[in-house]
This record gives sequence, structure tokens and C-alpha cells, in this order.
Amino acid sequence: MLAVKVTFKDAEDIKKFLLANSLYDKNFVFKKDKKNIFFPIKNEESRQIIIDKFPKTIFEEIELESRDSPSNLKEALQEKLSEEELDLLKTSFDVVGTIAILEIDPPLDKKQKLIAETILKIHKGIKTVVRKADKHDGTFRTQKMEFIAGEKTLETIHKENNIQLFLNVQEVYFSTRLSTERKRISQIIKPKEKILVMFSGCAPYPCVFSKNTEADQIVGIEINPKGHDYGIKNIELNKLTNITLINGDVKEIIPDLIKQTNQKFDRILMPLPKSAEDFLDAALIAAKKHSIIHFYAFLHEDNFHEAHDAIAKACKKNKLDHKIIRTVKCGQHAPRVYRICVDFEVL
Repeated sequence: MLAVKVTFKDAEDIKKFLLANSLYDKNFVFKKDKKNIFFPIKNEESRQIIIDKFPKTIFEEIELESRDSPSNLKEALQEKLSEEELDLLKTSFDVVGTIAILEIDPPLDKKQKLIAETILKIHKGIKTVVRKADKHDGTFRTQKMEFIAGEKTLETIHKENNIQLFLNVQEVYFSTRLSTERKRISQIIKPKEKILVMFSGCAPYPCVFSKNTEADQIVGIEINPKGHDYGIKNIELNKLTNITLINGDVKEIIPDLIKQTNQKFDRILMPLPKSAEDFLDAALIAAKKHSIIHFYAFLHEDNFHEAHDAIAKACKKNKLDHKIIRTVKCGQHAPRVYRICVDFEVL
């Protein structure tokens, strides 16, 4: 069986590429040793496509276990749901650690137990299945979950970017979909930078930066007391020493912090896609000349300029010049609506 040999560090990016381009052979189970993961690919033609994207990729002929069980949720439920129900079935879902988080349309309410138990059977790494019972809401951006099947817990340990994150999926705002964005930022952080993460949650950004960069100091501010507590636990879990977490409102904390320490930051992150423009003044207080600010927003692809306009307005108000470095799509929120990050420099 032809397989791609990748390190654990690169596995996430390469697997996403294989799946997105239909190169991953789902008839076989991937294999791993102490240092590498071996992903099955469909054929020799797949090899060149992968090399074009990842030139240093290593391929090996290796014996992989055949997948006897159904490879996806829809296939597993083919004979248990009607055609109408299968059309309504959402086959993609978020997985945080060992917890699968589903969105189930109301017509499938009576089948949610069947759906959840099927997921537990075909995904051995999943131990708990819950359902989104509400949207992200309130100051803390948390989301109510309804337990369906498996181990009755909302706590888990999620692994990404060489770190572990302990969290409660109902009490803390956390998005696995931002792991690639966290990696992107970590790759442009320079040695000795002092970094401020606003809305730091359970500290995924601070932990990723501390583990994977040579940043000098990382400060995270989170208003949710429970999110802050999990962040403290994650610093200890990952044995990190250059992170300081503060529980409170960034608008109140930042002016006091700057006054007390007489220190500003080289890089500031604002991972609050909704209403982040309301906090630009606070971010600019913490910025020094040539600071880089990462501003996030949910916008239709025709309206990305609105983020640029909000930044320009705030900088003008604070009598500062700025330069837009880049605008990056870092997730799709709805058709033609994206989570974007605008990287800009304070001049």
C-alpha cells in the first residue's frame, strides 16, 4: 500500500490537503510509529499532486489494515435512515479532544441517539457525543451543549500544534478550526517579542506561541473566569513559563497594565470576530511604534474593506498611522462569509 510518511508536526496540514483533494484512501487505516504517521493514498497519480504541494514528502510502500467497517457516517446509516433523513444529515462535525459536537436539524431529533452511537462505533477516538443546543452567546461567547451518548462529560484534553488543552466545551469558547491560524501566527513571531493576546480564553494562542516560538513574554486577558481558570491549568499542563494570564475586561485591564509596567507590546492579537472593532482603542493603547496587530472579523467576501475601514477609523481617532500588511481568510462562517484576519502595522 502506498502511503505518505509525515512527522506528527506536519500531519495535520498534510491530512487536510489529502482529504480536500480526494487523495486519501479511506479504505485503509493510517498507521503510526514513535515519530511518524503513514497516510494511505489512492494511487501513483496522487504522488505527483502531493509532491507539487509538499516537495519534500516521503512515500513508502507499507502494509496497512483494511477498513472493514463503514468509512463515514452516511454510509453507516444508509440502511437505518430514509433518503429524506440522509439528505438532512450533517456528516461533518467538530471534534474537541474526545468529544464530537454535532449540529442536528429538528426533523432528526428522534434519531439523534442512533446518530451519536453510530459515530462512537466508527470513530474509535471519540468517547462522548454532544449536540449544540444554542448559538455562541453572551459576553463569554459560550455555547450550551446537550449530552447524547458515550461518556457523560463535557471536559476533554485537545491536542494541537504540539500542545495539550484541557477545557470544558460548554464553559469555554474554543474553536479547533483556528488551529491553522494559530500555527500561521506562530510562524511569523520573531525571537524576543512581547505578545498580548486579548480574549485569550483557555489560552490556546498563548500556549501555542510559548511552545513553538522564541517569544520573550506572552500576556493573555480573558473576561470569563472559568476560561481563565482552564488557561492557568493549561500553562501548568504544558509546563510553560513565559505566560501571564489576567482575568478581566480588556478595556479596563490594558490601561492599568500599561500604566503599571510602562511597557507596550510588539504583537497584539484580537481573536474576537464579532464586535472586535469596539476594542481597537484598547489594542492601540497597548501598541508601540511598529507593533503588529492581528484584527479578526466575520465578513462577506465583498465587504472585507469594512475591516480596513474600522482599523483606519480607530487609528485616526488615536492619531496613529498604520499600514495593512495582509488580509487572510482563516475560516468560512457561511456561504461567501469568512472569518478574516487583517494583519496591520502601527506606524
